[in-house]
Amino acid sequence: MDGTRREDIYAGRLVDIVLKEDQRTGKLTRGTVKDILTNSSYHPRGIKVRLSDGKIGRVQNIIK
Repeated sequence: MDGTRREDIYAGRLVDIVLKEDQRTGKLTRGTVKDILTNSSYHPRGIKVRLSDGKIGRVQNIIK
């Protein structure tokens, strides 16, 4: 599942995000969602979130 729809993401969900500095390489960072930062219901590059460790990035994959 990709992370383009806000309704699929909630606090406590395990996700892979791409950090701003990793956008060129596509390196993913795995963590647990703490806050959802994107207000719109859909974003083509992924919903922006803050992980529990404070890292901020756009959701690329939702881990089941």
